[in-house]
Amino acid sequence: MYLRLSTALFCLLCCLGPSLAEAARIKDLADVRGVRPNQLIGYGVVIGLNGSGDSDKTRFTLQSVVSMLSRMGIRVDQRGLKLKNVAAVVVTAELPAFSRAGNTIDVTVSSVGDAKSLTGGTLVVTPLRGHDGEIYAMAQGPVSVGGFSVAADGGGASETKNHPTVARIPDGAIVEREVRVDLNARDNLTLQLRDADFTTAARMAKTINMNLGGEFADSPDPGSIVVQVPPPWVGRMVDFISVVERLEVTPDAVARVIVNERTGTIIMGQDVRLAPVAVAHGNLTVSIKKTEEATPAGPLTPGDTTVTTEENVDVEEEKVPLVEMAEGASLADVVESLNKLGATPRDIITILQAIKRAGALRADVEVM
Repeated sequence: MYLRLSTALFCLLCCLGPSLAEAARIKDLADVRGVRPNQLIGYGVVIGLNGSGDSDKTRFTLQSVVSMLSRMGIRVDQRGLKLKNVAAVVVTAELPAFSRAGNTIDVTVSSVGDAKSLTGGTLVVTPLRGHDGEIYAMAQGPVSVGGFSVAADGGGASETKNHPTVARIPDGAIVEREVRVDLNARDNLTLQLRDADFTTAARMAKTINMNLGGEFADSPDPGSIVVQVPPPWVGRMVDFISVVERLEVTPDAVARVIVNERTGTIIMGQDVRLAPVAVAHGNLTVSIKKTEEATPAGPLTPGDTTVTTEENVDVEEEKVPLVEMAEGASLADVVESLNKLGATPRDIITILQAIKRAGALRADVEVM
């Protein structure tokens, strides 16, 4: 079973190996600096819960309800409130770039008190603020919980699925304030690589220059490329970005082996290479068997039945040949050699770590 899994896994990786070196769009490798989402946060209350809200020990929930009613012109004494159908929550959302007033965004509602569940509740209108303290959206609506919590009356048995104290409201917030980004006012474009790499940055700048017909792109560091806007594209930044992001570049990456010892998963990039090394892998099996034999007493003689125990020790050592890996062995060579040893995924993890310790594995080994 393990051998079949190992062979199938590495054969799949060998098939996928060449695709890792194929060209990718700049759009999939880098982002435009300044074009990003903004995180929003707010504090509110969820009402309409069926006795699963915050207890009286959560004082700030009572204060929130009193404050809300006060804004509506209703004065109540906090000391006389006993609420179980209200829960204090923190509301979070992400404001996408170029969102306009009137657009809707999804929000996440999370309990901050000791509520048991938010199922069936409704979020009361809650302002969502950015890091500058300004209100950018208003959230309200019925919450959607992907779980439940049920308990018997008076305690006892209970059943909980997923996280009933966290909920979402699809399109639950309306954008009230816009984050303006004037692209046409720029005379240059900065691309930020999602994975900084010297070779990838140099290739990207070279590709852009070749397609624009001049020295317009430069890579000041391995994480960014600055592109000057050519005269024909001045004032047409959207069209210019559309042209640049469709260009294809072959990204480069550090040779790396990812192993997960808990699940026996191994992922190796195609650039993994080995120095000359020999590997032998075998198992020693020791079996001890106990045999009990009863000897009854002779007829017409005094005495009891005698029980004797015999132990048989059997030692079996698996005979596995020594496999030699030559200089510059590739991923396919590593896979073929390790499979010749009949190694399981967990065995291969141990072998790779030993080869790395011996200094023969020319790649980074990352253990998850």
